[in-house]
Amino acid sequence: MARPTARAAQPAPPASAARPTTRPATRSASRWADRRPEAAPPPRRRGLFGRVLRALPVLLVWGVFALGGALAFFAWDLPRPEAALATTRRPSVTLEAADGRLLSTSGDLYGETVRLSDLPPSLPAALMAVEDRRFRSHFGLDPQGLARAAVANWRAGRVVQGGSTLTQQLAKNLFLTPERNLRRKVQEALLALWLEWRFTKDQLLEIYLNRVYLGAGAYGVDAAARLYFGVPAARLALWQAAILAGLPKAPSRLNPRAAPDAAMRRGADVLDAMADAGLLTPRRAAEEKERMRLPPRPSGDAGWFADWVQDDLAEDYPGTGDLVLRTTLDLRAQAVVESRLEALLAGPGQAAHAGQGAVVVLAAEDGAVRAMAGGRGYRQSPFNRATTARRQPGSAFKPFAYLAALEHGAAPGDMVADTPLTLGRWSPGNGHWRARGEITLEEALAHSVNTAAVRVMMLGGGPRAMAEVARRLGVSGSFPENASLALGTAEVTLLDMTAAYAAFANGGWRVTPYGVARAEAEGRVLAVPRTAPQRVLAPEQVVAMRRMLGAVVRQGTGRAAAVPGQAVAGKTGTTQDFRDAWFIGFTDTLVIGIWLGNDDGSPMDSVSGGNLPARLFHDILEELRP
Repeated sequence: MARPTARAAQPAPPASAARPTTRPATRSASRWADRRPEAAPPPRRRGLFGRVLRALPVLLVWGVFALGGALAFFAWDLPRPEAALATTRRPSVTLEAADGRLLSTSGDLYGETVRLSDLPPSLPAALMAVEDRRFRSHFGLDPQGLARAAVANWRAGRVVQGGSTLTQQLAKNLFLTPERNLRRKVQEALLALWLEWRFTKDQLLEIYLNRVYLGAGAYGVDAAARLYFGVPAARLALWQAAILAGLPKAPSRLNPRAAPDAAMRRGADVLDAMADAGLLTPRRAAEEKERMRLPPRPSGDAGWFADWVQDDLAEDYPGTGDLVLRTTLDLRAQAVVESRLEALLAGPGQAAHAGQGAVVVLAAEDGAVRAMAGGRGYRQSPFNRATTARRQPGSAFKPFAYLAALEHGAAPGDMVADTPLTLGRWSPGNGHWRARGEITLEEALAHSVNTAAVRVMMLGGGPRAMAEVARRLGVSGSFPENASLALGTAEVTLLDMTAAYAAFANGGWRVTPYGVARAEAEGRVLAVPRTAPQRVLAPEQVVAMRRMLGAVVRQGTGRAAAVPGQAVAGKTGTTQDFRDAWFIGFTDTLVIGIWLGNDDGSPMDSVSGGNLPARLFHDILEELRP
């Protein structure tokens, strides 16, 4: 009974499930599933291509935005090219020597604006040969030149060749700073493209040749031609054009004033480049190399004079633009002064521990400065010991005491005691001088007797009267109001002392030293501020002073300064412990002041005004004789 019940409870399968057709349906689905992966890839490939096609316009739009953003980033601070072409510059100051030869320049020196047709064809040809041979064919950028430079630099392992075109150089020189970075290079390229669009090739060359910096403050080929060769650019010889064309590579390092040998080597390279480009034959290039001769600079250290001349330019010539100043400097005299001073300091001066010196040469008539050395070497020490250093003049100050005495009625033949003297606690010594009891004023000055000088000062009215005489002749400073002033304990400059002695040489006229004879600005002749000589001494006093100062050289402490055939007068000066040694002497036409010493005030080894300074005066004057 139990078993039938169990079977009855089990449900009967449906009629469809009992048929064998259920398995074929399952196999068909399986085959369809197996085929679907094989059919899927083609639709996916078509979908990717379609998506790329659909995205391409968007990518192009974003690319344009990205490119525009990059250009904006590089160009946002670009200068306005039209404004930069007319940019202002520092006014230039050109100093010429008395004979018109160039002495120095400062500021930005520009010459005449030149046209390409006015220049010798060799100049632009040389420039293109060495800087940009494809200038006439490229569009401002030279991909071929860049590739060639890249290969050359890769082979050398360093930068040996540049790929910038002349147009790029012009863009950099006119508009940009010299810094090296990606931003500046991109800006340079953009400006080069603008320049090529805006100007013709000839115009670009003209702009370049008129504005390129060529060293020593010179901008443009005309300024450089006048500065380095003394001729306008229109008259440049081939070898001169080659030297100028080589300067843009390194104008400060290669210019003929800074490095004449390097400038000529670079010029020779330019001539070789011209021969390589077929612009001239190798034989002609060799001939031009042989013709290379740079004029030597006539004076090496006239920098002290140039600095002194330019001290008050802003006040003397306000708002005048470019200045051309014809100075009073005699280049021959300057060269003599420099060479003689250096020879003395390097020889006997070194042995006597004299480390520095200064020399001033003045025209006695009006105070024109003919030569000035403010030290041993301007490049080593531009401090001007002739105009700025204040040192004690020693006995070189005594003539003012004697002049005061003359003005109080004394005469060169009057007698004065040379015996020991005590004023309070001070007793001046006479060195090696042996007292005679009484000597003439002429003898007292000639032999520089100290006790006699103090007595002469008192005869002339004392320290105040002596100081008044010194100031009247042009010596400025603070003078001690005691008897030591007779021995030169004031502090004075060499220039003031030299100018004061001019009154003894020129008949009694006070002169004010000056260095500018003529001034010109942009073709206009300007008034030169100058103080005219003023009479400060009576003729009879001048005669007496010349007699006494002549005795110093004939028979006194300044005998080493005597020059045969020349009427020479002057005075020696030596300070305590040989810290300063002076000689100031004159002829009818020249006054020469000399100081020797050390900047730190250390003593020299027995250097007095009557030995090394007097000998230097003799050597300079003898060489300056006509």
